[in-house]
Amino acid sequence: MNSILVTGSNRGLGLEWVRQYARLGWRVYATCRFLEQAEELHRLASDHSNVSLHPLDVTRSEQIEALARELNEVAIDILVNNAGVYYERWGKDKLGSIDYDDWQQTFAVNVLGAMRVSEALLDSVARSRRRLLVGISSHMGSITDIGSGNDYAYRSSKAALNAAMTGLAHEVAPRKVGVLLLHPGWVQTRMGGDSAPYTRAESVQGMRQIIDDFTFEQSGIFLRFDGTRMPW
Repeated sequence: MNSILVTGSNRGLGLEWVRQYARLGWRVYATCRFLEQAEELHRLASDHSNVSLHPLDVTRSEQIEALARELNEVAIDILVNNAGVYYERWGKDKLGSIDYDDWQQTFAVNVLGAMRVSEALLDSVARSRRRLLVGISSHMGSITDIGSGNDYAYRSSKAALNAAMTGLAHEVAPRKVGVLLLHPGWVQTRMGGDSAPYTRAESVQGMRQIIDDFTFEQSGIFLRFDGTRMPW
């Protein structure tokens, strides 16, 4: 059975990743910080015996290590680093009001969290058939695409994620593990808001198609959910 692990799966895109792959019959390892609050995720797991739930705060090394030990002999075809935060959205970080503690926390989750999880679970991914690490990035991580101020923490964290995971693609290449960076689009989630043009289902379906079509020669590539190549 194909398998996938998703971080930050309690809501939004993470929950949709779980929903779609569960319906496809994949073995789904769904992780999030506060499982006791993830009511919809629990309902999904109740409806699908192929879904298991695991506590994981991607900023806590002891939880990451515990998950790696638990899945020590498991093969994970796709690892989706979906967990992320965006504290300063809607222009809350104009000069004079930048919260540098939030900026550090944004890096801890969006960059270090993704790298810690990828490193810890690399052996499980490497023993699978598909062998793919996925980073959920953003067009806001494209330096070429910056056309306005604000959003300093989120922009820089996604640019750093792109840089780190592109480097990771080179290091894991000898093990035939691929790395894929995806921009999910502007999606109707708590982060994206209700006015976003795309639904969670549309976004994840598009990203799933990219994963299905992925070849090892594309490792390190940065793509929009519709398959468009993203500028750096």
